[in-house]
Amino acid sequence: MSAHDGCLSLVKYLLFVFNLFFFVLGSLIFCFGIWILIDKTSFVSFVGLSFMPLQIWSKVLAVSGILTMGLALLGCVGALKEFRCLLGLYFGTLLLLFATQITLGILISTQRVQLKKKVKDVVQKTIQNYRTHPEETAAEESWDYVQFQLRCCGWESPQDWFHIPSMRRNESEGDRVPCSCYNSSATNDSTIFDKISPQFSRLGSLGQPRHNVEVCSVPANSHIYQQGCERNLSNWLTNNLISIVGICLGVGLLELSFMTLSIFLCRNLDHVYDRLARYR
Repeated sequence: MSAHDGCLSLVKYLLFVFNLFFFVLGSLIFCFGIWILIDKTSFVSFVGLSFMPLQIWSKVLAVSGILTMGLALLGCVGALKEFRCLLGLYFGTLLLLFATQITLGILISTQRVQLKKKVKDVVQKTIQNYRTHPEETAAEESWDYVQFQLRCCGWESPQDWFHIPSMRRNESEGDRVPCSCYNSSATNDSTIFDKISPQFSRLGSLGQPRHNVEVCSVPANSHIYQQGCERNLSNWLTNNLISIVGICLGVGLLELSFMTLSIFLCRNLDHVYDRLARYR
C-alpha cells in the first residue's frame, strides 16, 4: 500500500469514527427529547418549567437529534462505502449549515439594536397579554421561568407589571406581580414561597398545567425582585460571552474539519477506482 492509499484510508476511517460518535450523540439527544415528552411530570418538578414550554423544548431536542443522526449517517456511510454522491451531499449540507451560522452571527452583531428592540417588544406584549388567553400560555410560562431563574421582575423594572388587568382580582386591590417575581431568599419564612408558587418549587408537589388554575400573583410591596430582566440578561451574556464565542468557534472549526476531510476523500476517490480497475 502506497503512502497516498494509507492517507486515504486514514481520512476515511477518521471521518467514519467522528460521524459515528455524532450519530450516537444525536441518538442520545433524540431519546432525551422523547423521554421528556413521555415523563413530563419528573422534569416539570425538577427544572421548575411548566408543561407548555417543556413540551416545546422536548420537541426541539427530538428534531435536533434526528437532524444530527441524519447528517452523521451520511458521513458514516459515505466514508465507509466510499460513495461520492453521499460524500458530496454531506459536504453540501455542512457547507449550508456553516454558511447559515456565519450569516446569523453577522446579523446578530450588526443588528444588535434592532434585535434588542424586538426582544423588548415581544416581552412587553407577553406582559400586557399575561393570562388573557388561557389556551396560549407557553410564552408567558417561559417568561415566568426567565424571571425565576435570573432573579428579576419585568423587562425594565417590576413596574412593567403594574396595572396589568390579569394581576388584579378587584379594582380596590393594589399593584401585583406574578409569583415568579417573588424573592424567597429575602424572607426567613421559606414555606411562603412553596405555598404561593409550587410550580417553581423543586421540593413542592406538582400541580396541573397552570392555565387550569388561578393566576398566581403577589403584592408588589412584598418581597419581590426589584431589578428588571434586561440588565440581568445583559450581565449574563457579558459574563458568558467567552464561553459562547468559544463554543461557536469550536463548532465552526469542527464543521470545517469535516468538510475538509469529506471533500479530500471525495476528490481522491478517482485514485481508488483507478487502482481497482488495474487489479481487475
